Amino acid sequence: MEINLTYTRNGDYLIPDLKLSEQPEKPLGKYGRMRKAYLKEHRPILYNQLLMSEKLYPHLREIDETANSRLEQMMPRLAESAGATEALKARDPMAWVGLMNTCKAQAEEILLAELINS
Repeated sequence: MEINLTYTRNGDYLIPDLKLSEQPEKPLGKYGRMRKAYLKEHRPILYNQLLMSEKLYPHLREIDETANSRLEQMMPRLAESAGATEALKARDPMAWVGLMNTCKAQAEEILLAELINS
């Protein structure tokens, strides 16, 4: 595969004219954006490699989809183990909301450790 690069002169330097191909317009979700921020701040070399090879957006979409599906799988099990039942929801809605928020926070901590910040 041969790559033809063109250059632009800027003073004494030749700067390559780099352009990325068109990326899909679908916006990233919460976990994809979190992964992008992590890569930019803590893994800049990997971030730049993914960006320049045009693999960044597919990587971020995969992380986002995986995190969302894992969250959907974990929430019912965490809610059951915490005692957030439909009976509790009917009897004491505020306690149920508190338990569900705790469960979501636990699930997101797991996702951060396993998918986002790794």
